[in-house]
Amino acid sequence: MDTSLAASGTALHPLIRDLLIWLSQEPRSYAETMDGWRSHCPRFTIWEDALADGLVTVEEGSGPSQGGMAVVLTRRGREALAEVQPQAAVHPPA
Repeated sequence: MDTSLAASGTALHPLIRDLLIWLSQEPRSYAETMDGWRSHCPRFTIWEDALADGLVTVEEGSGPSQGGMAVVLTRRGREALAEVQPQAAVHPPA
């Protein structure tokens, strides 16, 4: 079962949508994201799919403490989220 964003631009898997919404709500550290979204189950690859599809990225020095790693939505991730949940439209940081 393919849970990733299809190359043709079809709908997001509901759990990937949930991950994008969760990330859009407030800054999230890499550790916090891994604690909640990483899985060792080969059928539950939400984090891996979102990363592979270019919806999220990991940035250094932009974590909640400004010294760690942070997970943020990419432009593609913000656009995908806006398509599936317009009221949760995410704007890039100022």
